[in-house]
Amino acid sequence: MHGPPLVAWLLVALSAATAISCLVRNEARSEAVMGVGMAVMAVPLSVFDPRPWAAPVFTVVYALAALHALKPGGGDTGHRMHHVVSSAAMVYMAVAMAGAGSAGSGHTMTMSEGSPVLTGLLLVYFAGYVLRAGVGLALVPAHAGLITGRARTVQVRHAPEVAVACRVSMALGMFAMLLVL
Repeated sequence: MHGPPLVAWLLVALSAATAISCLVRNEARSEAVMGVGMAVMAVPLSVFDPRPWAAPVFTVVYALAALHALKPGGGDTGHRMHHVVSSAAMVYMAVAMAGAGSAGSGHTMTMSEGSPVLTGLLLVYFAGYVLRAGVGLALVPAHAGLITGRARTVQVRHAPEVAVACRVSMALGMFAMLLVL
């Protein structure tokens, strides 16, 4: 996921900010783990080369995350399935990153490290997710915080819109990383 350095650093910033935002929301730890992983994967190879250990570590961590998301109970099925797809995408990108540049300079990734069909399917999924969730965020009525004429007090960090915005920003980061793959 290492294209131009500016894009890589922007992905690092987006992913790290998302991870911090998710950590502040105590109930979004799995999203925070995803954000940290994305930030590590986006660091330019000239600064940090995680290839020797990234694929095995990310494979185990995100396989466990997918299994945790598949556990019965615990919330919205659509959200859990999104975590399964995101975890699978992280494993896919880690494996592709491990194979990148083994014979060459290692500073760029090309489509040859990943399956064009699988990359395309993941791109379509994340683009669709961002568009669907983004439209949902844009259509939240301005008066949603009012209940029977009294203002509802909700800490911003626990507002449901923040969770959706967190997922949208991670899906955007995932889309950008897949584009460079």
